Amino acid sequence: MKHKIAEHYEMVKKYHPDYLLAVERLGETAKSAGPIKEKDAHLIQLAASIAIRSEGATHSHVKRALQAGASQDEIRHTVLLLTNTIGFPNVMAGMSWVNDILE
Repeated sequence: MKHKIAEHYEMVKKYHPDYLLAVERLGETAKSAGPIKEKDAHLIQLAASIAIRSEGATHSHVKRALQAGASQDEIRHTVLLLTNTIGFPNVMAGMSWVNDILE
């Protein structure tokens, strides 16, 4: 499943390529620093994105989780697991952002 990269991301990449390369390398370095598999890493990052109420990051990590092999059920379950931590209203907002991509 191929998803379009956000225009603002492409704009930053065009005007600040060294900056974006450093950010991407940091992400790659963090992922390779331990035993967590790529799919699980994206599910963790998805949860964090919802917790900080970042719609854009949520969209990005849903796309990346799907590309890494996560199922729609795994993605939605990840969101539901946040209920006791971030509260029902925040989970519902996050689920709406997830569904922007899944539906």
